[in-house]
Amino acid sequence: MKLTFLSNYINHHQIPFCNACYDRLKEDFCFVQAQPMEQERLAMGWHNEADSLPFVKCLYEEEAECRERILSCDVLLAGWSDREDLVQERLGGGKPVIRISERLYREGQWKVVSPRGLIHKYKEHTRYRKGKAYLLCAGAYVPSDFHLIGAYPDKMFRWGYFPETVHYTEEEWEQLKPADGILRIVWAGRFIPLKHAEMMPRLAAFLREHLEEIRKEGIYTDFEIHMAGSGEMEESLKRETEELGVADRMIFHGFLPPEEIRHIMERCQIHVFTSNRLEGWGAVVNEAMNSGCAEVASAAAGAVPYLIRQGVNGIAYPEDDFMQMAQAVLSLACNDGKRKEMGRKAMETITGAWNAEHAAGELLRFSEELLTGDPEGADDGPLSPAPVISERRMYSWMCQ
Repeated sequence: MKLTFLSNYINHHQIPFCNACYDRLKEDFCFVQAQPMEQERLAMGWHNEADSLPFVKCLYEEEAECRERILSCDVLLAGWSDREDLVQERLGGGKPVIRISERLYREGQWKVVSPRGLIHKYKEHTRYRKGKAYLLCAGAYVPSDFHLIGAYPDKMFRWGYFPETVHYTEEEWEQLKPADGILRIVWAGRFIPLKHAEMMPRLAAFLREHLEEIRKEGIYTDFEIHMAGSGEMEESLKRETEELGVADRMIFHGFLPPEEIRHIMERCQIHVFTSNRLEGWGAVVNEAMNSGCAEVASAAAGAVPYLIRQGVNGIAYPEDDFMQMAQAVLSLACNDGKRKEMGRKAMETITGAWNAEHAAGELLRFSEELLTGDPEGADDGPLSPAPVISERRMYSWMCQ
């Protein structure tokens, strides 16, 4: 079977999945990169690895060969790119396409009423609802968006991003978190409005107010919050940290390569993820869970309803609800046994199902079935049927 993956550019969130596909298919797998990586990503510590990977072809350098790969392969895996013309040419010829998509209406599903938008979505998606077109939903809110436009009925499946997965031995797991009485909390990402990093200085002030309760109920005598990232809000964050009197509890690391962020996560007991609905997925959740962090995460981000089982491998809270987030962190700070078990379950979620090897295996199985008949979804995890849950019901659905 020949599989081609078309997307904007290769990055560290996609490479493990692509490596797993290449290991199985060799030269029959190809990643077509539609555009160079932006300078902003490179400045954040991302690596431009297009030239070093044997399966990557650049559409803007090898147009003819890439076009042939896209149009002649058995199955096209189509992520976002600026070459929708090639996807449409393939769909128009009745050839199988499996799309990967984040949300259509991140800013609000009211945008579905736009006649111009509906025409555009019909041409790209809805008119192929009975054809060989399937959708991998990179986020739990994606099915609801596509359901509104009548696309991919009974052909939507759970998906996401799959950063590198680390498999720890039992001995490594036991030694992963320092046992020095310091509760370490990590936040990672760009300091931009949608990610709500401004909640973290407030969290530090909240935990300082409850420090005696933490010392009395748990094993921790103090805490520190690690901020891995940078961005337009950095100066205002540091000012707020000073104004709240928690500068001694907040450690700003700046932009770091992904592997260094993982080392910080491995030393931290809790990861806090504060993004709002504009966060399509949130791969740092995968990375922190894999690192054995107990996850406290906003339910509004796409990854959270797929990865978190409420109260088992993490705690989700309603979008922008600072007090519920802070109380969740406090409950884990006061109960190390609960926190440690939640961290273990989080790690097992990633190593057991939500990883590149498992996702690649399910996708190739699904693709083979697609070529011979009607493909079946997986029982759980990647490629399992994606339920259509409305935005307003998602948090309550997670809590059931």
